[in-house]
Amino acid sequence: MSVSPSAAAKRPRRLLRWLLAAAFMLPAWANAGVGVAAIEVTDPVGGGAMPGFVFYPAATSTSPAKIGPYEVAAAFDAPAQPGARPLVVISHGHGGSNLGHHDLATYLAGHGFVVATFEHPKDNFRDTSGNGKAEVMAGRALQVAATTSALLDAPDWKALIDADRIGVAGFSAGGYTSLLVVGAAPRFDRFIGYCERHPDDGDICGQVRQLGDGVVDALASLQADFARLGPVADPRVKAAFVMAPQAIPFDEAGLAGIDRPVFLYYGERDRVLRPDENALRIAPLLRTLDRSVAVPDADHWVFLAPCSEALAREAVEICSDPAGVDRAQVHEQVNADALAFFRKALGVSVE
Repeated sequence: MSVSPSAAAKRPRRLLRWLLAAAFMLPAWANAGVGVAAIEVTDPVGGGAMPGFVFYPAATSTSPAKIGPYEVAAAFDAPAQPGARPLVVISHGHGGSNLGHHDLATYLAGHGFVVATFEHPKDNFRDTSGNGKAEVMAGRALQVAATTSALLDAPDWKALIDADRIGVAGFSAGGYTSLLVVGAAPRFDRFIGYCERHPDDGDICGQVRQLGDGVVDALASLQADFARLGPVADPRVKAAFVMAPQAIPFDEAGLAGIDRPVFLYYGERDRVLRPDENALRIAPLLRTLDRSVAVPDADHWVFLAPCSEALAREAVEICSDPAGVDRAQVHEQVNADALAFFRKALGVSVE
């Protein structure tokens, strides 16, 4: 594995209370400046390059950078503050991007963390050809571990990271990934029961229906391929911040292996990953659950960073929220909760 530089009534009252609380949280750039550097990590499954970014506390104040359609509150290659910091690795969702959660990354970095993002091979906005295959279903967690190892092995980054304080954060399929990293074990035959209950879910059950009479054997083969790739949990990771997870494959036994703190977030009206089959269902099964929070009235995409005007024109669906949901205000609360959670779970004192 290697890392190297690369180119660039009640509901309204509840919602009001939630947003008022968010209004008092500090913005992402409230502390010192944030630096960002482009990296490439070697994929431990397919051997290719995984492009990503490392965000870190800068020694001086910085100005935002524009990276493609993203407006990122960090400056490229700014001098870093000296000293070892806790590390958080972020796993994006199915078909996502290594900058889809840039505001969470810059918020944590602005408050003393090193944060790494990267692109999951064959499950990103350019290429989703690995969807539903072991190279993605197991590979995602192995890729988080590879990114952690690459940074800890790189002289320039190793000096900035406290190897005893590592966390993971993830959204959607990245939430599934984060749960794997801290000890969850999936059972893929659970998709059969889910699709019997929700045959109208075309995104998930369309794939299951395509398997026809061979669905049982196909999912058993996926389970065997998953196992052949080896253990996916990473004992170095001490905590997981999980947003709107794809949690259908996890039952009580599969979640029993999680022995580290988990913070769970979900959108109250998620139409992509139904809360009753995902976040809400697993919350009581997580023995180490720190807290479970619902974003009032929000759909699935609310956890992606607020979109720039350019991105909003390109990706209308993922940049849109239901009436009454202000994504920027939601993120002030989510980001502040992530910071407080990782500080507590990783034993980070507030300077």
